[in-house]
Amino acid sequence: MRLNRVYVDAALSAGSVVELPAAAGQHLAKVLRVRGGEEIVLFTGDGREFGGTIESVRGSRVHAAVGEASSVDRESPLAVTLVQCVARADRMDVIVQKATELGVARIVPVLSRRSVVRLDAAQSESKAAHWRAIAVNACEQCGRNRLPEIEPARQLIDYLGAISPNGAGSPHPKLVLDPDYDGHGAAPAIRGAVEIAIGPEGGFDASELEAFRVSGFGAMRLGPRILRTETAAIAALSWLQGRYGDLNASHPP
Repeated sequence: MRLNRVYVDAALSAGSVVELPAAAGQHLAKVLRVRGGEEIVLFTGDGREFGGTIESVRGSRVHAAVGEASSVDRESPLAVTLVQCVARADRMDVIVQKATELGVARIVPVLSRRSVVRLDAAQSESKAAHWRAIAVNACEQCGRNRLPEIEPARQLIDYLGAISPNGAGSPHPKLVLDPDYDGHGAAPAIRGAVEIAIGPEGGFDASELEAFRVSGFGAMRLGPRILRTETAAIAALSWLQGRYGDLNASHPP
């Protein structure tokens, strides 16, 4: 039987008793109706997980006894940075959730000229906290013991402006999705890490694609069809992990 997993943002030690986060406690107590003595798994985001046992359930407050730690690191050998234009409504939530399940290491939300969503500094921080909570839930579900890094949203021009021209000094290849790319040019050698940029609902404009080129990004496209931004993110990450990461049938468990 698969055990419930709970992320705890605190140091854990075997033999101690901890109160689980409020949201997790409410879900366990009110939805799953756990009882004392039931086993769970706790993790803190450092690559380890701890056996645990429900110690008490009082209303929505749940305490758990912490067991021994074990190193169970389910991270992909390919560290992917997803530079994602912020999508509207709940589409960005879906992107963050699925990207986490697909093993993304870092998410950089950006705002481009054709972005429908507009955020000020306070809203960017609030959204980042919201997306981190979604990533936590996704890690609890999929078995990851490390949380992806999720940055506050910023303007695309600011992100590209911080990169050396032509990507000088970059230790890994950088790609940008462009549905009009003709496919000419040598494919980059991808090993260990890669960065991929996905445009907004209306795509990147010509000046932004040129800015990507100047910053050392190579263009690529995913087949002959134009994909929605959330579909493009999922498809690109699946392709990268399937070809260069651990999303393939031959990878050992």
